[in-house]
Amino acid sequence: MPYDIGPRRIVCLTEEPTEVLYALGEQQRIVGISGFTVRPPRARKEKPKVSAFTSAKIGEILALEPDFVIGFSDIQAEIARELIAAGVEVWISNHRSVAGILDYIRRLGALVGVPRRAEEYVHQVMMHLDSIERAAVALPKRPLVYFEEWDEPLITGIRWVAELVRIAGGDDVFPERSAMPLARDRIIADPGEVVREAPDIIFGSWCGKKFRPDRVAARPGWSAIPAVRDGELHEIKSPIILQPGPAALLDGITALHTVIARWSHAYAERAARGPSRKRRS
Repeated sequence: MPYDIGPRRIVCLTEEPTEVLYALGEQQRIVGISGFTVRPPRARKEKPKVSAFTSAKIGEILALEPDFVIGFSDIQAEIARELIAAGVEVWISNHRSVAGILDYIRRLGALVGVPRRAEEYVHQVMMHLDSIERAAVALPKRPLVYFEEWDEPLITGIRWVAELVRIAGGDDVFPERSAMPLARDRIIADPGEVVREAPDIIFGSWCGKKFRPDRVAARPGWSAIPAVRDGELHEIKSPIILQPGPAALLDGITALHTVIARWSHAYAERAARGPSRKRRS
């Protein structure tokens, strides 16, 4: 199909533009992808992998003769600088919220000349979010949730994660930190803060390595946390929650809600049987 609008040779330095372009049927424009890309699975078979997250094969990217490169956040600023210096047009998005992800889909769709298709896709995603939110509203109890993005040092979840936790039926225990766009501003220097917040559920998504509930439970003083005491430590795979793209709004929130809903119904069953433990309101 001839395409007359927008860039024709796109390199995606992160997964979300790849996932969006495939969802919109515009994958023929992609000539290179991130090595961390897992969605859609076919992309790994069809496209050359030319970058990680904080590094990229600049020479290989330039050899692909891209007319547009898409990246994300300040972490890829140096990669962007090198490509711009080589004469390549680069778009570094910096969206950090659910609304920002939806707008990102719209902007990318408009960029490649399929704004209507992008809007239809956004509508589908929003319908999924709405269905999760309706189910969450009906839950008998909202748990307190601690989401851990990294363990050394402890880093709590970014804004879109906290928003998805809320939509899924939980209350993030560090909402003020989630609003901070930079990871360094979401560091929890004192692990005792988590103990004092007493979350009912702990989600872990350590980007690039497997979440270890046993190590979390063994932290000094953490045995007093309800989530640790009750065995409510759950991994959410980073590709479906820490990528600011459709995956988080579809599979990520579904995974969150599944755990939250099960906890909530179990809590209600215990309450019906007799007095329950005191919880912070």
